[in-house]
Amino acid sequence: MDESDRKEIHECVLRYCRGIDRMDMDLVRSAYHPGGIDHHTGFSGPIEEFVEWVSSALASFDGTMHFIGNHFVEGNDKFAVSETYGNAIHWGSPADDPRRNFTSGFRYVDHFEKRDGHWAVAERWAVREWTRSEAGRFMAKEGDGPSPRRNRDDVVFTLKARLGL
Repeated sequence: MDESDRKEIHECVLRYCRGIDRMDMDLVRSAYHPGGIDHHTGFSGPIEEFVEWVSSALASFDGTMHFIGNHFVEGNDKFAVSETYGNAIHWGSPADDPRRNFTSGFRYVDHFEKRDGHWAVAERWAVREWTRSEAGRFMAKEGDGPSPRRNRDDVVFTLKARLGL
């Protein structure tokens, strides 16, 4: 396994997180091989069903933000195990609901496979390490400025389109 393989695997993890935070299920799906399996808190099954489940779950939040930290990959030219540490912040209404306003620490333990020259997740275990309530702790923005969108109207997609990317 060389550095380009590690980079592709890391970018796959990041692509998944962007897809979740922007509710871009095509991007989420692209992180998995067809027939991939996902094991999350509250769900275990094929990627096709996971996309439906997570879309519904995400709709109950005003937003999410995933931060990726430690990332370690071991493998060969066909298979890899990737362990990624992260935090996920979730917020929603009502602001005092701990099930709508929390931060969790997690690890993605991924079985990656390289098929047809492309690395993607064959099976993922989203291991929830801890959860902390943020109920009543979020505040409104202090003024005008860019606001997030959980779709293709977000500034990241607008800028990419403007630049022809």
